[in-house]
Amino acid sequence: MRERWNQLLAAFSGQGMLGVLLLVCVLLSAATVVREEPTGPLAGTRLAQAVLARFGPTASVLVVAGEGAENQALAESLRRGMIQGGITPVAVVVGNPVDTRHELEGLSRAGTVLDAIACSSEVPDWLVLRDLPRLFPVLGTPALIVPDGSAWPRFLTRENLLNIMGQITVIAIVAVGMTLVVVVGGIDLSVGSLIGLSAIVCADWISRHGGGENAGVGSMVVGGLLAVVLCGAVGTAHGTLVALLGAPPFLVTLGVMLMARGTAQEMTNGESIANLPERFVWLGRDTTWGMPNGVLLMLGLFVAAGLMLRWTVLGRHMLAVGGNIRAARLAGVPVNRVMVTAYTLCGLLAGLGGVVLASQLKSASPTYGEGYELMVIASVVVGGTSLAGGQGGLFGTLVGALLIAVINNGMNLLGISPFAQKIVLGSVILMAVLLDRLRRRGS
Repeated sequence: MRERWNQLLAAFSGQGMLGVLLLVCVLLSAATVVREEPTGPLAGTRLAQAVLARFGPTASVLVVAGEGAENQALAESLRRGMIQGGITPVAVVVGNPVDTRHELEGLSRAGTVLDAIACSSEVPDWLVLRDLPRLFPVLGTPALIVPDGSAWPRFLTRENLLNIMGQITVIAIVAVGMTLVVVVGGIDLSVGSLIGLSAIVCADWISRHGGGENAGVGSMVVGGLLAVVLCGAVGTAHGTLVALLGAPPFLVTLGVMLMARGTAQEMTNGESIANLPERFVWLGRDTTWGMPNGVLLMLGLFVAAGLMLRWTVLGRHMLAVGGNIRAARLAGVPVNRVMVTAYTLCGLLAGLGGVVLASQLKSASPTYGEGYELMVIASVVVGGTSLAGGQGGLFGTLVGALLIAVINNGMNLLGISPFAQKIVLGSVILMAVLLDRLRRRGS
């Protein structure tokens, strides 16, 4: 019985959370299915094919489309497709129900009999067409042909999936560093404030010393490096205080969290910095191979950190320090150096996250990163990394970040209030912590 219980708990850690993520994606896909009515030239081409297949080249067909550029493109594509197939439309109407009524009145006076009315998806609901046999009996009973719609989950649209990836980019980058800190048995509450400080330092350098909106690539690179190195130095200070002086990491990073946020606010007097060059968005918004550059950077960091943690001496030392710090010292592991390295890497990645966020938004504000520390820690814990240290991996952290982002995105698509979303997120974190404790007790 105990063995089965441990197997069940193991299913909700690390790679096991991938199954939970896939299940949530399936449920959200089913819950967000909507019917989409095609518009534009492609819909017109398909509609012309449907008319030709059903009525042949001798049919008498009226083309009607609603207002707007998309409907105009549909009508023009439909007209060309019908002419290519041998049908010349009796008329083409792009407009509103009044315009359509005027055209129908003219066709009725001319004694035209219609076989079909090929139209955009909203046209069949117009009263003038619903009452067509009564209003214009001379026209006959033409069939209303509309483009075939399709049902597809809003959750699985390309735009929504890219939106999810964009939302988690900064959180996931910082979560890489947080995973290393938690693995060695620590915690860093300052990462959210370091994100804001990094964004301000980078943007302030570009604005004051790099030329502002006319800044070149070199100035932007220097600004980004300054911000990242500064945050890395803060991480080194964390590690030094925790490892050499034995200070509690919770209190150390809590104090620095307030100091970093206050520094960012003091630098700008609480105001934002927006005079940044257009090219500054390359890292956060531009794409390579169809993927945002920030997402590619995030994935590269996860791969590199994952390989480091599992296949290098430093990674094994981190796991050893988190598992049993006293045993690690006796085994000759340089505990202090390992802990300082973990905190330094966490600071560097928090700084990098701030630069990416500033690039995404093409601006910087002292408020950037507020609350991010909770999302980052949640991603690490949900991904199966133990808060007690010594256990965890980067793949689980990535899954955890995706799971939280998917849940938030799904709740937005379903119209759930932001207050209820906080309740759900808090419940997910509590469940992850509970599972972590149960796993450790079971082992």
